[in-house]
Amino acid sequence: MASNDAQDVAPFAVWGVPSKEMKNRIKKLNHALRSEFGGPELNPHLTVVGMTRLTRKDALERFKAACQGLKAYPAHTKGVSIGSSYWQCVYVLLDTNPEVMEANAHCSKHFGYTTIAPYMPHMSLLYANLTNEEKQKALEKANELDNEIGNLCFTIDRLELWITDGDESLKSWEKVAEFELEKCH
Repeated sequence: MASNDAQDVAPFAVWGVPSKEMKNRIKKLNHALRSEFGGPELNPHLTVVGMTRLTRKDALERFKAACQGLKAYPAHTKGVSIGSSYWQCVYVLLDTNPEVMEANAHCSKHFGYTTIAPYMPHMSLLYANLTNEEKQKALEKANELDNEIGNLCFTIDRLELWITDGDESLKSWEKVAEFELEKCH
């Protein structure tokens, strides 16, 4: 029996993964913040392409095409911020340097991803439903635990393809593929 493509469609996203040192720093902060404010354990990442509904086959083909010729690129943090959604509760804002913006534009084009909102590169430190007062306390705690987190340079050295639905526990999220980016010389 032929498979029904409509049933095979899932919400895919492309993530940029920070270098090991930065990844460990974000994990450590997430752990400390979760112990005080709750929320799930995060896989540190920069969303390069937001949620796009595709079949697995189509998503994999687009991901492979997007990764070809893409090189590891620099990223710079520019402060810790709080947002208005569960997914952007407390995060590190990234500079909109040309490399970060070009990676987003390049991959978004391959995925046919468009949005009205301008791209805001960031890496979440905490997913949670908190009051504004609690978010402010979490932001202060993040800066207290790592006073350099808002002013760091690091490399995005890998892209990952994930199925990410609205599951706030993140338990249903699935890494589908990864691609190590070519090192810059």
